[in-house]
Amino acid sequence: MSQVLEAPPVSVNGLFDLTGKVAVITGSSRGIGRAIAERMAQQGAKVVISSRKAGPCEEVAAVINERSPGHAIAVPANISSKEDLQRLVDETRKAFGKIDILVCNAASNPFYGSQLDIPDEAFRKILDNNIIANNWLIQMVTPEMRERKDGAIIIVSSIGGLRGSTVIGAYCISKAADMQLARNLAQELGPDNIRVNCIAPGLVKTDFAKALWDTPAGEARASSGTPLRRLGEPDDLAGAAVYLASRAGAWTTGQTLVVDGGSTC
Repeated sequence: MSQVLEAPPVSVNGLFDLTGKVAVITGSSRGIGRAIAERMAQQGAKVVISSRKAGPCEEVAAVINERSPGHAIAVPANISSKEDLQRLVDETRKAFGKIDILVCNAASNPFYGSQLDIPDEAFRKILDNNIIANNWLIQMVTPEMRERKDGAIIIVSSIGGLRGSTVIGAYCISKAADMQLARNLAQELGPDNIRVNCIAPGLVKTDFAKALWDTPAGEARASSGTPLRRLGEPDDLAGAAVYLASRAGAWTTGQTLVVDGGSTC
């Protein structure tokens, strides 16, 4: 007779429950990062709202705390500053005692145009902010995750990392590198039960991507190649992040989860 394996117990909120977890989300004062923070808090996590400006961070934290008192703090940080990122980690530990989940969402794209014309300064900024800063943060949070033998790291990449572009080539290069960063780290950190994954959104209606959709003609053109015939909304990405951070994603690592309305199919 075959042995019947019992599933490990889960809380009343099910596989997606994040009660007792602490999540740091960069670029979370608006757009995809904010949606992820709000949904993680809704699932019980304590969340740290972070972007460059203090005011917007505090506004989002206040909204979350109205719904779930004590579940959010604001710690502004510039991802281009290693000192700022260390302060973000230190302030989180001071407030909540630990970091269980890291979402590297903040990114930069200061140049639109031919890869042949990009200035060195712009190219370096894209690579520094979109790859190196992510690695800095991951280096800062993994020691405690390794000690606990538990952690989830999520990098918000892009479908740009899966295909070429004539206008945002350097950004796409950085997002492809983030996918490889996740694969490398999944190999290194997997034995310590730390999962590292990417989410690759399609075109989402955020301020960050406004240049690609901010006219009726631009939005119609962009959405026409998507089977669902619409662009993404920030909240369309939040569920994927909750999955990857929760018990539901416990056997998922080193992967890039494409959430793009079907545009790459």
